[in-house]
Amino acid sequence: MLSRLKKFLGLPSAAEENSGARGEAAAAEFLQREQAFSIVARNWRNPRDLREEIDLVARDGEVLVFVEVKTRAAAALVSGFHSVNARKKAVLRRAATAYLRTLQHPPVTFRLDVVEVVFAPGGAADVRHFANVRLFPKYFQP
Repeated sequence: MLSRLKKFLGLPSAAEENSGARGEAAAAEFLQREQAFSIVARNWRNPRDLREEIDLVARDGEVLVFVEVKTRAAAALVSGFHSVNARKKAVLRRAATAYLRTLQHPPVTFRLDVVEVVFAPGGAADVRHFANVRLFPKYFQP
């Protein structure tokens, strides 16, 4: 009964939440190990609007990186990269702006990266990193 209600309301099931958390953990591990990023925050939510969430906030040297993690099954029809559409980018832009406004000294350089995590049937994760996805206008000021 509860699962049908969640499906009707468009809420993720427990299995989907678990795979999303596994994907975020795999993405964070990949970024730290392979790209030498340092993770600043996980699942940061805008205190004024809890619908606005940033999966990972990381540092790549002096650059602050907002990371959107998309977890997919191997047989998914739409890739994680392509699922970050204009509507999702607008939400990410608002969340990133709110995050930057909370900082005492906002960084000069920041960007959006998308990390796509694909779980094979055996459970192994294939991680793809797309750096510097266009999100902010050229002369954006938070």
